Amino acid sequence: MSLKEDFLRYLAVERNASAHTVSAYAADITEFGTLVMDNSEFDDFEAVDRDQARSFVLQLYDSGCSKRSVQRKLSALRSLYRFLLRNNHVTGNPFANLPPIKADKPLPVVMQIKQIEALLEAIPRYWEQKIADNNVRTPEQAQHASLRDTALTETIYSGGLRISEAVGLNIDDIDMAEGIMQLRGKGKKERLAALGNAAMKALGAYFKFRRAAGMGTAPDSPVFLNKSGTRLTARSYQRNLQEYLLFAGLPPDFTPHKLRHSFATHLLDAGSDLRSVQELLGHENLSTTQIYTHVSIQRLREVYASAHPRSGNKKEDD
Repeated sequence: MSLKEDFLRYLAVERNASAHTVSAYAADITEFGTLVMDNSEFDDFEAVDRDQARSFVLQLYDSGCSKRSVQRKLSALRSLYRFLLRNNHVTGNPFANLPPIKADKPLPVVMQIKQIEALLEAIPRYWEQKIADNNVRTPEQAQHASLRDTALTETIYSGGLRISEAVGLNIDDIDMAEGIMQLRGKGKKERLAALGNAAMKALGAYFKFRRAAGMGTAPDSPVFLNKSGTRLTARSYQRNLQEYLLFAGLPPDFTPHKLRHSFATHLLDAGSDLRSVQELLGHENLSTTQIYTHVSIQRLREVYASAHPRSGNKKEDD
């Protein structure tokens, strides 16, 4: 049995790795032998040095591999050499100290404005349908959920809030007269966020309902309440959001955090400067905010490619 076969057997039997993982590791080791050692059946792993390990990385990039794929392939080779070292088949691991590879961060997925509008329109219609189907405990409970989730969705999108920040709001955190919110973000850092007219209108309707229903209105009361009158949890809202997305025919992978992504991207699309968006999001480092500029630039390219007469993609009129 070759050292490679011995390693793959160890993965399958002792590590209980899936057949898919074993197959992928086998392919990665074979690829190394083919690209660097000119032998797909190469098995003399003691002969490999650090320069050859680096050569493997460079050849992977030259072949068009993504950073994520390169990371995975190096992980397979590192695992192989750890196994070989433990069993005294080699004296060193040439892949151990290669410079780290930072995978490209995926661009944030954002909702289009018309999709956010469709979501907000779906929330009251969803609860109206539940009432019509006699599928709620009481109409008042459905009305409460409708007004609350509309206000919560508007609030997240209006201020670019994390879901934890939104459900953590208390009544005295909101200044309706000034249109601002006091937030407690990551690391207990506080910041101010804006409330737009649509969000204030939705919150006003929700607060009016709460007062009429005799729900808690003390300054330290949670803004968003569940049916038991205690603070709504992020998980409860996320469950409801999935129902609204399904009802509206929107992509089911939209999440509360994608409303935050959309807030940032739409501000940049409209001409807001990066520093202001950084402050509004509560990012400590500007580099964290900069990822949204890539989304905006990508959209600009798409608009240009589809609309400019000399972009090379727009069909000329006959």
